[in-house]
Amino acid sequence: MSGQGGWANPGPAGLTALAVACFTFYAVLSGKVDHSCVPLLGCWLIGGFVVQLLVGIIELMEGVTLGGNVFTFFAAFFMLTGGIEFFVKYLGAVNGLTIDARIDGWAWIVLFVTLWLWTPAYLKTGPLALNIVVLALDVATPFVAFRDLGMADPASSAAWAANFLLIAGIFGIYVAAGIILNTAFGKTILPLGKPPLA
Repeated sequence: MSGQGGWANPGPAGLTALAVACFTFYAVLSGKVDHSCVPLLGCWLIGGFVVQLLVGIIELMEGVTLGGNVFTFFAAFFMLTGGIEFFVKYLGAVNGLTIDARIDGWAWIVLFVTLWLWTPAYLKTGPLALNIVVLALDVATPFVAFRDLGMADPASSAAWAANFLLIAGIFGIYVAAGIILNTAFGKTILPLGKPPLA
């Protein structure tokens, strides 16, 4: 994470935006809320896009290749694209339009494979608590992809994705709080752990 070249570490804001997405996706996928919420969910995701894009740009300016790229692609595809898609799907459903949403599954394949291939870099450089976020996303994202493609049972894949997104969201909040509190107090208030492959 950044904070070494003059800019403050924006990671906590990006992780909070990620946690919002994870919690709201959990609520939809687990059936805690019904699908009439999707326009509001779209709004939250577009708000998260702004935060994550700024975090990604700052991290890249600080020379943080991994974090900068991850936040940037999360901003674009999880947040902005996801937010706009919720509006499109909602308007399509309201107007009786048929939309082949399997295209989302094809896009999610790229996202989960990219995340999987980048995970060893997190395991080498990121604190343990952040790695739990990444590993939970590694499990959740293929379930979303295969569900969208129609290759997995919708109910069970939604349940798996929902639960691992909730785990990612909880640990995202924890890591964000750890960075803020540990920095403010100049000591470990919330332990984040060492990178597993360091």
